[in-house]
Amino acid sequence: MTASSTSTGLRNVFAALTSPALIRLITEIDDHGPIPPRRLAGTLPDLSPHQLRRATEIACAMGFCRIGPGVGLELIPAGTELADLYDATARWARHNNYPRPVCDFTTRVRHTLRLLVQSLVAVTAESSHRQAADEDLNRVRALLYQRLHFEAQAAAHVEFEPAA
Repeated sequence: MTASSTSTGLRNVFAALTSPALIRLITEIDDHGPIPPRRLAGTLPDLSPHQLRRATEIACAMGFCRIGPGVGLELIPAGTELADLYDATARWARHNNYPRPVCDFTTRVRHTLRLLVQSLVAVTAESSHRQAADEDLNRVRALLYQRLHFEAQAAAHVEFEPAA
């Protein structure tokens, strides 16, 4: 797997996790329990049928939800953990008035997750830069060691005259 495909995969996962429809679906189930069959549109009326279908597909495909027989759409442990992440993210954002003093839950979650990902990318880039710098420094150190070792051997065969 190349760095480009890894980066694309991470972007796709991030886009899915910050989808307003997925955020709404996961938090709704977390707050109010499973959504009975055929009640999804009535539970989240502001989302289009396409958004609901896509959010449900993503949630099931990523292992956050399942369709339980007789119960409807319910969270599984990974979905509960994601809901906890969304809640903690929104709490931090609300406490810090991020991105604005007044905005909705979904907006707070999306903007804060974007902020976190930007800082993670920066830290990852910095650490990979630092690792590359460390590798470069190790090469220089090895060359210096070889040079000093070579010069020490050469100096053993040459007698130096005292400086005048």
